[in-house]
Amino acid sequence: MGKKNDAYEKELVKLQVLLVETQAWAIETGKRILIVFEGRDAAGKDGAIKRITEYMAPRQTRVVALPKPTERETSQWYFQRYAPYLPAAGETVIFNRSWYNRAGVEPVMGFCTPEQHAMFLKEAPRFEDMLVDEGILLIKLWLDISREEQAERLAERVDDPLKRFKVSSLDAEGQKRWDAYSAARDRMLAETDTGSAPWTVVSTDRKKTARLNIIRHILRRIGGPGAEVEAPDPEVIFPASKAAGRLAA
Repeated sequence: MGKKNDAYEKELVKLQVLLVETQAWAIETGKRILIVFEGRDAAGKDGAIKRITEYMAPRQTRVVALPKPTERETSQWYFQRYAPYLPAAGETVIFNRSWYNRAGVEPVMGFCTPEQHAMFLKEAPRFEDMLVDEGILLIKLWLDISREEQAERLAERVDDPLKRFKVSSLDAEGQKRWDAYSAARDRMLAETDTGSAPWTVVSTDRKKTARLNIIRHILRRIGGPGAEVEAPDPEVIFPASKAAGRLAA
């Protein structure tokens, strides 16, 4: 186990150095980078984001995790509350869950109407087309996890006092409503995976392996120094268009 951890840490540091070099290039060239992290509960979004941002420039890097919308926000155009957080030149913005709440947790839990859900799926590609046309580099990641692995990780959260702030009242619903979440995920990927804003799926049952491959994917998408990194493992990370039969059922 020790040798495996040593190999992981060595590779992680190598990739983090390349992340720093790539961000310096992105700042210098005025790139606007927007990374969307979505996935089931306990799929590893927080851990991956932590390793990505650990050594990145704090003034040019923002992680956005919005709380429940206010009463005023619920009366706005749905995408309006996200617009103020979009990146300016040289900035990297990471959404730890995003507007895609309306494609997953909201319809599954009954927090939006079927009509609102359908409208979102129609509007999301249009919204993202505008972002891409404006010159924003949009990277969308869906972190997938098996039912068994999710159950194990959710149980660990409850028992670990250091993970207190990861525990949510909705955690249990992830297992109870597994099939509903699967159906919502499949519909979301089918209707919002586009040529200009494609989804990339990450198999996260092996958490550390997933993190390394996520960083490789991001580096290659950004380009510059990041283009030099080796390709991600296609068994771990792959386009949503090739996900048939590979997603957790």
